[in-house]
Amino acid sequence: MQNQKALSKLVKGESVLHFLLLKRCELKTSSTGQKQYLFLEVGDQHSSLVAFMWSNYEEHLRYLTPGGVIKIAGTIEEYKGQFNIRVSRIRAAVPSDEVSPEDFIAKSKRDLSVMEEELQNRIGRIENPFLRDLMRLILCGEAYQKFIRVPAGKSWHHAYLYGLLEHTLEIVRICDLMCDIHAEAKRDLLVCGAILHDFGKIEELTFEQGFDYSEKGKLLGHIVIAAMMVSEKTAMLPEFPESLKSQLLHLILSHQGKLEFASPVTPKTLESIILYQADELSAKTNAYKSAILAESNGTARWTKFLPLIASSLYIPEDFEKENLGKTEPEKDDLEDAGFQDLDALPGQRVLD
Repeated sequence: MQNQKALSKLVKGESVLHFLLLKRCELKTSSTGQKQYLFLEVGDQHSSLVAFMWSNYEEHLRYLTPGGVIKIAGTIEEYKGQFNIRVSRIRAAVPSDEVSPEDFIAKSKRDLSVMEEELQNRIGRIENPFLRDLMRLILCGEAYQKFIRVPAGKSWHHAYLYGLLEHTLEIVRICDLMCDIHAEAKRDLLVCGAILHDFGKIEELTFEQGFDYSEKGKLLGHIVIAAMMVSEKTAMLPEFPESLKSQLLHLILSHQGKLEFASPVTPKTLESIILYQADELSAKTNAYKSAILAESNGTARWTKFLPLIASSLYIPEDFEKENLGKTEPEKDDLEDAGFQDLDALPGQRVLD
């Protein structure tokens, strides 16, 4: 994929000539009811913008599919304090562009192979034979491949590819530390609960073309899905102790801490209260850090108001912001920038 300036780095009046992931595409009517326009939501790895095309959009409707990649030419405008893109030209990506939807999906900064090694090493230290067998039975095949790739959430925390694995490993470390401090806690049980607490997200979330909830995820939720998986797998181990199974299921069912937070039960064991607090610590630290990074531009000292926490967050002057973009947009000349073939593409579907 060609280098291009991050959406978050663009300023009012700046030209846009970008490959972007198409998240939404709708035909809308203006507030006066007299004019129709094409409404788009597009994004790169780090942020999203809405975009508007006010004319010559009819031919694009039949081949612009959410979840695919498009190339947009336009200008950054501002309306009610929010940036948007006024689109002048648009086309679907083609194979010769060498771009795919995954190029525009955020990924963990941690190396996947390093995280996998950490996970396997930790599983290898489980001493309880029943829990060790259960982990090997669950963490294999297609389920394992989804587990190492799926985000931990759609937008709030660890909302990027490999995010669930990163979140899980953070919690395992916290739980191990608490077991060092409190010898009464059952380490193997707690660690297995930490690894499996969000395992249902492999079926709750879809992540191939942006993050969303599956039908099963919306109907059941990841807590119920994970509990069902553990019940199914323990049934395949006939000597698995019933008490151990109940305690493990309790860790999964209570890990969100409160009934109003969708936990079917509240924590009632030493291990479950540790897991709940470890989950809270990992999730909120990541979410707060991400919110601060998103608005750390060197001048602002507070983020916008965040409804989920009913507050703004302070941005320290020396808070280090990641380098999101490396280069300026491509050439302004549309003919030299891949739009010369626009008219030949009305029937070309966006890459899946």
